[in-house]
Amino acid sequence: MASNKLSIDPDQIIEKEHVVQEGMDISGQWNRMFEQRVIWDYNTEMLDKVTALEGGESLGYCYQCGQCVPVCPVNLVGDYGPRKIFRRVQLGEDLFQSPLLWQCTTCMNCLRVCPKEVDMIQIMPAVRQEAVLQGYVPEELQQAFENTFDYGNPLGESPKKRAAWTKDAGVPVPIMKEKKKADVLWFVECYPSYHPRGIDASKALARVLNELGVDFGILGVEEKCTCDSQRLAGEIGLFEEFAEQNIKTMKRYKFNKILVTDPHALNALRKEYPKYGGKYEVVHYTTFLAPMLDKLNFTNKLNYKVTFHDPCYLGRHNGEFEAPRQILQALPGVELIEMFRCRENSYCCGGGGGGMWLDGFMADHVSERLSERRVREAVEVGADVLAVCCPYEVSRFEDAVKSTGNEGKLVVRDIIELVVEAMGAN
Repeated sequence: MASNKLSIDPDQIIEKEHVVQEGMDISGQWNRMFEQRVIWDYNTEMLDKVTALEGGESLGYCYQCGQCVPVCPVNLVGDYGPRKIFRRVQLGEDLFQSPLLWQCTTCMNCLRVCPKEVDMIQIMPAVRQEAVLQGYVPEELQQAFENTFDYGNPLGESPKKRAAWTKDAGVPVPIMKEKKKADVLWFVECYPSYHPRGIDASKALARVLNELGVDFGILGVEEKCTCDSQRLAGEIGLFEEFAEQNIKTMKRYKFNKILVTDPHALNALRKEYPKYGGKYEVVHYTTFLAPMLDKLNFTNKLNYKVTFHDPCYLGRHNGEFEAPRQILQALPGVELIEMFRCRENSYCCGGGGGGMWLDGFMADHVSERLSERRVREAVEVGADVLAVCCPYEVSRFEDAVKSTGNEGKLVVRDIIELVVEAMGAN
């Protein structure tokens, strides 16, 4: 007769009663072994430290249902998930010094499905802040922090060149220091100001705003990074300093709303800046343009099969799913094809929560980059174009197109670039 042996797996068995309910024989020696294993495994000291942090409280709510694991984008290419983090912390692992701490992209998909509302968007910045104070920061991320502090942007570019792209825009781009007031203040942000592909999108948006007759202006050299990604990566002090400086700058001018290119700036200005006295009406450019498309003259038929990647910080974090699709569907010749993971369940490019500056670090923890996984999904649905509307994504996905061997099969375009192309311009 086969013996009914108990294989004790700390990642699966939580309570002794569970084993009894399953009909396992834990009498005698097995019972003593089980009791001893529980004593060895459980160490709530680290869990207590995390839940004592402001923002870290909800980690203690986890009851190991596991719903977060299959929707976690990092878990699909690695071994991760909030449930797994809770379990390891419950067993005494030091989260402040663990590689686990830096793998979360704060995409929010776990919170979307969590019945206990374990909020990694609050937990991760809280724990990372302590790690930053203790000096446990990946080198790549530390460099981005230092660049931001020294230059006002994570790329380490000269603040004097922040508005240099406007000279080649081909249309007027007014500076608020000269204009003083405008209906719309366009907060350009760092990657759209400095990165070559971000600049392409900025020039395209400037052209469309001029075509529509929008009364707008930019801060130019006075603008500093909103630092939302730095905040989520644990540099909350840096975020606060830059928020105060940006708010002080914007108080000098009169405007009715803020237009942003970057969903991370949208998140910061809409949700975080009000805590520091900066209360504004803030809108992403796709939301702003979607109702105005009938005023644009589209003369060029694109004839593209386009799939759209929902940015985490535009979609799940700020609830905008329709405007980007409305714009794409209005462009002549565009056939919109949805990927399996879209809208609320969209995948993540890997750039959020500091991930934009952690690709080298992540290479040791995943089988492929999240951006590579997403590019494969776009190719699988037969798209010619992967459309995006976050400045982190163009460069990430273009690199992934090359690294996955899909050059010539898929091109990456910001939605605003497609708008300008449909208008018949280069």
